[in-house]
Amino acid sequence: MFLPVIALAPALEVLAGPAASATTGAGAGAAVVIAMLLGRPVGGLVFGRISDKWGRTRTTRLALLGTAVCAAAIALVPTHQVWGVWTFVAVVAARFVGGVFIAGEYSAAIPLAMEWSPPRLRGWFSGLILSMAPWAQASIAFATAMMLSLLGPDAYAVWGWRVLFAFAALASLGMYVFYRFYVEDSAPAHLGKHAQRAAHQRAGRVVDVVAGPFAGRFWQIFVLLSGLWCMTVATVLVLPAHVGSAAASASNTASGSATATNAGLDAGAIALAMGVASVAQALAMAVLGHVSTRIGRRRFFVSWALLAGTVGVGAWWCAVFATSLGSAAAWAAVAQVATVSAYGPVAAYISEAFPARVRSTGYGVSYSFSLILPMLYPLWLPVVSGVMGAQASVVAVLCVGAVLVGVGAALGPAQRSSEELAT
Repeated sequence: MFLPVIALAPALEVLAGPAASATTGAGAGAAVVIAMLLGRPVGGLVFGRISDKWGRTRTTRLALLGTAVCAAAIALVPTHQVWGVWTFVAVVAARFVGGVFIAGEYSAAIPLAMEWSPPRLRGWFSGLILSMAPWAQASIAFATAMMLSLLGPDAYAVWGWRVLFAFAALASLGMYVFYRFYVEDSAPAHLGKHAQRAAHQRAGRVVDVVAGPFAGRFWQIFVLLSGLWCMTVATVLVLPAHVGSAAASASNTASGSATATNAGLDAGAIALAMGVASVAQALAMAVLGHVSTRIGRRRFFVSWALLAGTVGVGAWWCAVFATSLGSAAAWAAVAQVATVSAYGPVAAYISEAFPARVRSTGYGVSYSFSLILPMLYPLWLPVVSGVMGAQASVVAVLCVGAVLVGVGAALGPAQRSSEELAT
């Protein structure tokens, strides 16, 4: 998810042509992100059903191969000088298909991990698994900053970014090998062939999840996850464009300059700041998964919604007014910890909400469909910004996210407290 957000940004002019330099935030770069995100609902529908019917491990392996192929295709795509507009079309298409396969990975692999986890440790493992996303984000941010420093912007734009996508393809292939030889399927794989066939035939349909016997839990989780995705937009995807911008604007006004300097923070410094924030988010996320087991999932999400709407909002504003790399990194870290680290218990929360016969479908559909509207922010956020202002509009998105998380959690059961999991 985060590879094109960070790694491709300095190379957009090479891929999309000189016009991309003027539309980095809301144009070409956003199109790459949206393409991948819109592929994920398709993947949730298709691979969730396949996983429930034919097995989680087999589905995960197929999705990993697809992800590897898509990453390799982007690494090898010719420049805009060679293919013209078709270079960018190819990148967007590869990201869309990659989004389908990425959704296939989490629709199958995460329910599989939760099914193998002891109930009392499920929240802990959920936090560890989902913390891999910010760890990946941090790794990409640090790698991008390092390569920009070593190669310079020009060399990085020509070929440096390709190294990151090639590494992503190899990592997916490595995980495929691991699943091929070391990961067994969940319980149905240990049954006899006739029992396995019966279990596959009982696999639920998508309609059972969204409009059938499990619709109540689906829509409740949909509301909660929509809030988390709004927080992701505000503190992960949009914040880098605003870090230090208020301080820079004040400095430029005082000096009479009309050119924004972003408080002296260049692309490499911003990548480092967001990398530090991602590390903090990952550490918090890993711990908070287990915290939700101790106090109960509903109580956790309601409490974190209150924290996001207060501390998260304040930290976001402080990051916008940051005047140095250190302060930018610190406040961005607080903003992300107080908001999106609430993803920690999500893997356990969704997996516990659906029975095995629709678990992957429920996970894939709820996790993927809830992101559609929030992640179309390049289309609606400029409209909101025109009314409220560039920074106030993002804070409004963050506040809406906090409300949705709180309401969604309150509508759900007091799920999986430590007392329930003691045995």
